[in-house]
Amino acid sequence: MLSSIIDAFKVPELRKKILFTLGILALYRFGAYVPVPGIPFNEFATRFVEGGGVSMTMLDLFTGGALSNFSVFSLGIMPYITASIIMQLMQGVIPAVGRWAKEGETGRRKITQVTRYLTLGLGLINAIGYLLLFKSPAYGVVFSSAVPGWLTDVVIVFTLVAGTAFIMWMGELITQRGVGNGMSLIIFVSIVSRVPSAIFSSLNLTGSGMGVAVTVLTIVVVLVCIPLIIFVERAQRRIPVVYAKRVQGRKMMGGQTTYIPLKVNAAGVIPIIFASCIIYFPAQLAALFNVDWLTAVADAISTGWINWILTVLLIVFFAYFYTSMVFNPEETSDNLHKQGGSIPGVRPGSATVVYIKNVLRRVTLPGGIFIAAIAVIPSIIFYFTGNTLVQAFGGTSILIMIGVALDTMGKVESQLKMHNYQGFFK
Repeated sequence: MLSSIIDAFKVPELRKKILFTLGILALYRFGAYVPVPGIPFNEFATRFVEGGGVSMTMLDLFTGGALSNFSVFSLGIMPYITASIIMQLMQGVIPAVGRWAKEGETGRRKITQVTRYLTLGLGLINAIGYLLLFKSPAYGVVFSSAVPGWLTDVVIVFTLVAGTAFIMWMGELITQRGVGNGMSLIIFVSIVSRVPSAIFSSLNLTGSGMGVAVTVLTIVVVLVCIPLIIFVERAQRRIPVVYAKRVQGRKMMGGQTTYIPLKVNAAGVIPIIFASCIIYFPAQLAALFNVDWLTAVADAISTGWINWILTVLLIVFFAYFYTSMVFNPEETSDNLHKQGGSIPGVRPGSATVVYIKNVLRRVTLPGGIFIAAIAVIPSIIFYFTGNTLVQAFGGTSILIMIGVALDTMGKVESQLKMHNYQGFFK
C-alpha cells in the first residue's frame, strides 16, 4: 500500500491530480467553518445543540458539521444529490430526458445543465427554510441588528445558495481535473471529519472506563467488518461467453472464452446516498415550513423502526433502479451478437436478454439486502445505546467511506498501471 502511494506521486500527471483533489477538499473543509454574515456564532452553536432533533443531527453529519456552524456551506451537497435523483427518475418518466441520456456527451451536458439549475432552486428553498427555522421560537436566534433585518435575510439566503453553487463547482472540478468522483469525495470528507469528535464524545459518554470499553469495541467491530464489506463490494458473478471461430483473411479469429462480470453490488454507494436523501428530505421540508406535525414526522422517519424499514426498502429499490440504469442487457446481447459471442447453452437474441436479466436480478437482491443490513444494524445499536461513535461509524457512513475509497483507489490504480506501476489491489 505504501509503495503504491509512493509510486502514485512519482507520476507527474497523477501527482498533480492528487494534489489538486486534496487542495479542493481542504478548501471545502475551510468553508465549513466560515459562518454566514450576521450570525451570532456562539449563541447559534448553543441553540443548535439544544433545539436540534435527530433529523437535524443527521443532516449535520452529511455536511461535516457545516450546518451546526451555520457556515457558508451549511446546505452541503444534499441539494445537488436531490437534483440528481430527480433527473435520474425523470429519465424514465419524461421521454425528452430519456432521449438526452442516450445522446452521448451532448445529452449528458443537457442533463448536467438542468441538474445545476435544479440544484440552485432546491438550495434557495432550503436556505429560506433554514433561515425561518433558526429565527423561529424553536431556536430563537437573533441575528445582527447593525443592518436592516430584511437585508440580513437576503444576504444570508444569497450566501447559502452561493455556497451550494460553490460546492457543486468544486465537485465538478474534482471529477474533471482530479481523482475520483468529486461529489462522493465531498461526502466522504464530510463524514470522516466527524469521526475524531465522535471518538472523544464516546470516550466521555458513560464514564472513563465504560466509555473506553465501548469505544474500543466499536472500533474493533468496524475493523472486522471492513474486509467483509470490501469482499462484497468486489464480488462478481461471471457469465461465461464463447466467441465463434471465423476466418478473416489468412487469420483465424475468435475461439476465445471470456466472461461478463456482474458485480454483486453494481450500484456501489449510490443506493445509500439516494435513500438517505429521500429519508431526510422531510427534515428539509420541516426546516422550510416549521410546522410541528411535519417536524414530528421528520424526526419519526429519521430514527426508530419506521426509519429502519424505509431504509431497507429504499436501498433495495435504488440498488435495482441504479443497476438497471448503468447496465443494459439488451445492449449487451446486441454487442455479443455483433462480435460473434454467445453464452453457452443460451440461444442468441431474446433468450440471452432474459438470461442476463434473471442473473442480474438474482445477483442484485443479495447485494441490496447486504448494504441495507450494514446501513440499518448500526442505526439500531445507536438507537438503544446513544453512542455518538456508532452514529459516526454507522453502516451508512462506513459503506460510503469504503465505497468512495475503493472507487478512488481504482481510478488511481488504472493510472498507475498505464505507467507500468503496481496498483493497490494485488
